[in-house]
Amino acid sequence: MSGIAERLRAAVGAEQVVTDPLVMEGYSHDEAEWAGHGRPAAVVRPRGTEDVSAVVRVCAELGVPVVARGAGTGLSGAANAVDGWVVVSFERMNRVLEVDPVQQTATVQPGVVNGDLRARVARDGLWYPPDPASAPWSTIGGNVATNAGGLCCVKYGVTRDYVLGMEAVMGSGEVVRLGRTTAKGVTGYDLCGLMVGSEGTLGMVTEVTLRLLPLRTGTEHTVVGYFDSLVEAGRAVAAVSAAGVVPSAMELIDRFCLQAVDSWKNMGLSAEGEVLLLARSDLPGAAGEQEADLVLECFRAQGSVYAVRSTDQEEAEALFEARRLAYPALERLGPLLTEDMCLPKAKLPLMLERIEQIGERFQTRIGNVAHAGDGNLHPLFIVPAGDEGAKKRAQEAFEVIVDEALALGGTVTGEHGVGLLKMRGAASEMGPQVLRMHRAVKDALDPRGIFNPGKVFAAH
Repeated sequence: MSGIAERLRAAVGAEQVVTDPLVMEGYSHDEAEWAGHGRPAAVVRPRGTEDVSAVVRVCAELGVPVVARGAGTGLSGAANAVDGWVVVSFERMNRVLEVDPVQQTATVQPGVVNGDLRARVARDGLWYPPDPASAPWSTIGGNVATNAGGLCCVKYGVTRDYVLGMEAVMGSGEVVRLGRTTAKGVTGYDLCGLMVGSEGTLGMVTEVTLRLLPLRTGTEHTVVGYFDSLVEAGRAVAAVSAAGVVPSAMELIDRFCLQAVDSWKNMGLSAEGEVLLLARSDLPGAAGEQEADLVLECFRAQGSVYAVRSTDQEEAEALFEARRLAYPALERLGPLLTEDMCLPKAKLPLMLERIEQIGERFQTRIGNVAHAGDGNLHPLFIVPAGDEGAKKRAQEAFEVIVDEALALGGTVTGEHGVGLLKMRGAASEMGPQVLRMHRAVKDALDPRGIFNPGKVFAAH
């Protein structure tokens, strides 16, 4: 391991290479509580593409695996190191290189924080829609690696919908340009799109060109609905979709999660019902009011115990902030494992009912938050610290929920990625033929097998 570090120091400079075990521990894993990790041989903090290329060349020559790391906010273990690996942290490659107001694009390095990019392009009257809950901390590189979504994705799409082009370092250290910066382009295979969501298994992204939209300036109309059960809330989501409404956001939070937020922030949100649904319309003027009223009708028709179109913008913002705070609020209660399946919206009531039943079957407390508008559920498993029996039951419940999601026509991950936690479920979802196709692509683009091996799908 010391020999690897010396080679890296010679390649990129000693100041870019970290080998202190205490410092490396913080770089060795993401936020996936129960995904295993080891001790890396070194952490490299490159200053630019040339450094990344040099690191990859050294690792390719020595046959040492290398894993890319953004801010470490991932929830699947995709950024976790194994003993003897090299971690490449992109924290120093954090510049917005160009904002083009005419073409409505931004070109950035992978270490740029999502929220910082949004603030920067807003100065030019532009908007970057993908908004994961981790947007104040997560980086564009990490968002690209997992194809991150967020609250706005029900209407505006996920990261892949905004990545036009990129620079990447491939398996022998060569630097390539993929994709385009023009509004249209169909030359060749979509290798740029292939890199999005690949979780660092095909190469290292060192620069990204993103499509932007005009900044939204109008007032959003928020609908608040409380329900007595997850099933009724799921039916309301399906009813909104059947009515032809595409809200700019529609989020679900159950009482358990609301109580956790209340006990932390004293927001008083958990008194009205078992489940809270929040929906928004960002259509301008009367059209937005009409769309919000239609959502309100759907909520009431599906048995909401309280539903109203909010007239207090500050209160509405506080409700959506509570949704963003649900995960960190539950983390305060003990070790937390999060699911991330996505279902056809018509199947949401049945899936939510099965989640409740699985929680009872395995005696596991499961909180529920969701990007309900696009069927992306996030069951949250909470266990007491140090209770190995409860941890085992939660892990078993996790796997059963994966299987139930697949049985209902869903996918095992909507935005967190496969990483280490969903490999069994991903293999079941893809099937052997498609799995072989994935492995063939991996072999072609990473012939030495150094990029994040053993993640997403097992090696041959």
